[in-house]
Amino acid sequence: MCANVFGALKSLFGKPFDGGKRMDHGTQQQQHPAMIRLYEVQREVQSLGPQVCTFSGLKNEREYRRLERELTRLLLEVDQVDTEGRADLQGARKRAAQEVEGLLRYLEENATHPSRLAIEELSREAQRLVEQGVVEPQRAGGTAEISDELVDAVQELILRLTQVKTGGSVPLRKARYRALTRLCAVQDVIEGRTRQQTLPLSEDTHAAVQRINQVMVQVSGARSQLVALLMGLSGRDSCAHLSRVLTELLVELDALDVSGNAAVRNYRKQVVEEINGLLKHLDLEGEGDDTRRYDLAQNDSIRQIEAVRGRVGQLRGEVLRHCGVGDLFRPKPELQSLLTHLDQVDTARNPCIREARRRAVLEVQAVITFLDLREALICRQPGSNEPPQHRAVWIVLGSLSDLQAQVLCFNGKRADKSYILLEELLTKQLLALDAVDPQGDEMTKVARKQAVKFAQNILSYLDMKTDEWEY
Repeated sequence: MCANVFGALKSLFGKPFDGGKRMDHGTQQQQHPAMIRLYEVQREVQSLGPQVCTFSGLKNEREYRRLERELTRLLLEVDQVDTEGRADLQGARKRAAQEVEGLLRYLEENATHPSRLAIEELSREAQRLVEQGVVEPQRAGGTAEISDELVDAVQELILRLTQVKTGGSVPLRKARYRALTRLCAVQDVIEGRTRQQTLPLSEDTHAAVQRINQVMVQVSGARSQLVALLMGLSGRDSCAHLSRVLTELLVELDALDVSGNAAVRNYRKQVVEEINGLLKHLDLEGEGDDTRRYDLAQNDSIRQIEAVRGRVGQLRGEVLRHCGVGDLFRPKPELQSLLTHLDQVDTARNPCIREARRRAVLEVQAVITFLDLREALICRQPGSNEPPQHRAVWIVLGSLSDLQAQVLCFNGKRADKSYILLEELLTKQLLALDAVDPQGDEMTKVARKQAVKFAQNILSYLDMKTDEWEY
């Protein structure tokens, strides 16, 4: 829509008010005072247009109120221009008023758009989650215990944010990207905490250990402070201040004499790595202001991902066509190479590109698992003494293979009857597996467990294909 606004502006600004002769400072002296004033308004609107079209906030923000105030002022000034009844001046004033009104309308529509409100609600939900799980325990003088439930909840919110529809709107894309960037940074911080867990050394080990342990305590506090900053829960601190504190700790650690003791030197190295891991997230103050970061239509990484998806679509069509005539087309080496290529795509810490790559990987894996099961079904040679319950699992797997072929070629929506039918049939296969009694047979237990996982993966893939996700 922003492009439409700019197009409308150009229709006004590209055609001068004087009937075809562009006004300059020399010709302004020959123009009517009303036309000169409208020209001055035109220049102000040109200046405000890009600011309006990239504003991604809400109506209660200071920048929104400033833009609204400036546009309202211009609208009043246009309204006060005296046209003296002249048709040309009236037309020029009308066009100027329409453009200002268009920008005002665009500003309000984006700030109150359902998707923008959904982004804000998810951001607030993330704030509440992080405040309860990380910030409050630290403020109370304790240490935040990062649970698996907290990590999973943050991941769920990230996925829900990526699924918010923007309709190509630059402000909505920008708002979604900024929210995602901060939440992904929080995810990285808390997951890093659960992965690393650097343990302090005994102070008897070396004279420098006491100070390194003290720095570790400060780093633990800085981690919670960083999470609070990223989620907008710290009113007094700033990213710049925390960056200075962490940098000073690095300088202090670097000055410690740990020569001759490999254990202490390695301990210091681990603490330094933790600090550097926090510092990399402190450059988010202006994150999202660069259009290339959130407007991904021309992004090189997205182009690579789309190229892979295009090739996967071709291979998928060939696989299904050969299966339809009883043949098995085996492009697994090429599919594996496509997975390798996706793994090498640079996401540049962009959560939308990361999600696009994840979904492309799932598309490749869906074709690979389909081929693996088809091949297993073709090569299967059951013996005469095969347990009936084991045979029952394989019968379900055969049905799942046929259903997966339909899922692979499905391109509809969740409201479609074919989607509802596929979902019901897959659920029935899960119920059929649940009814299989292994009767103590370990092979049947393993086969049934794998079949259940396979059916759930098909359902998840069907769900992903129909969630109408966008970059």
